[in-house]
Amino acid sequence: MTDSTPDFINQWINLAQPRLGAEIVSCSDDAFAECCRMLKPEAPVFIDGKFDDFGKWMDGWETRRRRNGGYDHAIVKLGLPGEIKGIDIDTTHFTGNYPPAASLEACYSEAVPDENSDWSELIASTSLNGNSHHYFEIDNRNCFTHIRLNLYPDGGVARLRVHGKVVSDASALDKSALHNLAAVELGARAIAWNDAHFGAVENLLNPGKGINMGDGWETRRRREPGNDWSIIELGHVGDIEQIILDTAFFKGNYPDRCSIQAAMVGAGTADSIVTQSQFWQELLPPQKMEMDKVHEFSGEVQSIGPVSHIRVNMFPDGGISRVRILGKIHG
Repeated sequence: MTDSTPDFINQWINLAQPRLGAEIVSCSDDAFAECCRMLKPEAPVFIDGKFDDFGKWMDGWETRRRRNGGYDHAIVKLGLPGEIKGIDIDTTHFTGNYPPAASLEACYSEAVPDENSDWSELIASTSLNGNSHHYFEIDNRNCFTHIRLNLYPDGGVARLRVHGKVVSDASALDKSALHNLAAVELGARAIAWNDAHFGAVENLLNPGKGINMGDGWETRRRREPGNDWSIIELGHVGDIEQIILDTAFFKGNYPDRCSIQAAMVGAGTADSIVTQSQFWQELLPPQKMEMDKVHEFSGEVQSIGPVSHIRVNMFPDGGISRVRILGKIHG
């Protein structure tokens, strides 16, 4: 367990997002607060004086006081199968009602798992504190579809985050078809950016349309020369044929222009890739942007061969809702 915010929070996506399909498939008890609240994307809140039919309203999962031995547990189906890199068990606002300890297991299962499933222990029983984040680095290269959180003996957890790498099988995809290689479902991820003051870069890769202006990548107002940028590792190497840049909901704060550079990247750290990216070839030369609009480019896309990474440039700053990189999987 680590105390300070670990790198995996920004390096890997939360596989337990409901918008990706994550859901609670079973829980032993949620008498005080529904288990599904534990997966809510927003930070937990405390509302003084708010009560419901079950008692004090809490923004998380809370079980009753256990008087008969045993322990409470919940099984979560991850939104996408993946390698788990880190866990955050968050007890924010739970003070006299947090679990004294917890453990976490994971399995790969096509069906709803049960006690007889092949569970792997990722976090052994560990003491928890109230009103705290508990970060755990995970060293396991297996692919998992479900996790089971165990509370000893009972209590409440505000949020559970399961950060990891989406596992996408290229052999199962049609090589002759166009795929959005910047889709989180195919394993795309943001690896570096110069600024994300108002909205996370990973939002660019989310499925579907943006739900509001906060569901996109937005930088602060630039007061110095230069431009804002982000680097995305595509889910699969591919030959790019079409690019879609969507500025949905961005009106007085959309970029004046955007361009995309790309390259086939070998081994390297995020820092070395940032340095190299300044010299990558242009996949899409600078294009004028408009507010709240889907911009589609095909003839403007340059043929530069297979690529594994892209750099999205905004001139000078602003916000984009979604980036779609349509291409054929290479190899």
